[in-house]
Amino acid sequence: MKKLSLNSLFALTTAAALSLSLAACSSGTATTPGGASDAPSGGDGDQVYTVAVVKQMDHASLDEIADAITARLDEIAAEEGVTIQYTVSSGQNDQTTLRQIGDQAIADGVDAIIPIATTAAQVMTVCAEESQTPVIFAAISDPAAADLTGIDYVTGTSDALDTDLILEMMVAQNPDLSKVGLLYSLSEPNSATPIADAKAYLEEKGIAYEEATANTNDEVIAAASSLIASGVDAVFTPTDNVIMAAELAIYEDLIEAGIPHYTGADSFVRNGAFATCGVNYTDLGAQTADLAYEAMTAGMDGMDDFYQVTGGIITVNSETAAALGIDPAVFEGMGEVVEVTTSQE
Repeated sequence: MKKLSLNSLFALTTAAALSLSLAACSSGTATTPGGASDAPSGGDGDQVYTVAVVKQMDHASLDEIADAITARLDEIAAEEGVTIQYTVSSGQNDQTTLRQIGDQAIADGVDAIIPIATTAAQVMTVCAEESQTPVIFAAISDPAAADLTGIDYVTGTSDALDTDLILEMMVAQNPDLSKVGLLYSLSEPNSATPIADAKAYLEEKGIAYEEATANTNDEVIAAASSLIASGVDAVFTPTDNVIMAAELAIYEDLIEAGIPHYTGADSFVRNGAFATCGVNYTDLGAQTADLAYEAMTAGMDGMDDFYQVTGGIITVNSETAAALGIDPAVFEGMGEVVEVTTSQE
């Protein structure tokens, strides 16, 4: 199997209507599916599918993806005349909690599990090994490195970064760039490949770099402070869930120090980081839901190991840019530039 673009991938097949609401427990260990309306008569209106959506943790990126998945499942149900019942759970970035959620989903006999982020996908894959329940992951930057390829009951969407392009954005904004901070978590498999790519790029360009790693919110704050103290010109973070969860706690300090934070997802930017170039997570979530429906209805024979979601959207926080004295027009010609403002999520 090979990776394939998701453009024009899906032709869904059945018939008629439904709408579900979502309620997620704050504890992240149990959820209740929304109430389903009666499906119209005819077609496959009596067909019911159950889906467990499992977030690795709660933060803006993963919440956006989960919302897009469930919204698309609602649309599919209405379009295809079936009932899709779903739950949304959060593992709170704890493997034991994730395992409990996955084991419960298998015991409940769900038709598919949709894990969001790498650790969640790895745990759900283990949980589903005996039952061979379809696991359709979302937002895995490097599925091969995460050992999520070549498994018959596993597929999903990848949000792999174009790390070189993000670093080229840094150089375009600051041609005198001399030192870059690399801020990431050692516990995040998503970060390994882009950090290695960033080091290779910076070494080739003769630009110094300093690494700062963290695994908790407090450690992220301390790591960011260390990079500020060391005098870096810019900071790069890939699609790292640990750093994303702490972005609101560090972005003002980076702005005050005059340091632009380049990141792997637009959710960072909506939480105060300066800029990114990556995928649209709402689109990624919808495409993941389409894959899950295909797996439930047509089976997984012939499906690829994973599907690369097209990126190329440059997202800039206009408030952060103004505070740093940077004109977003510096990125014109490098991709579509979208400006956002900071939201406290």
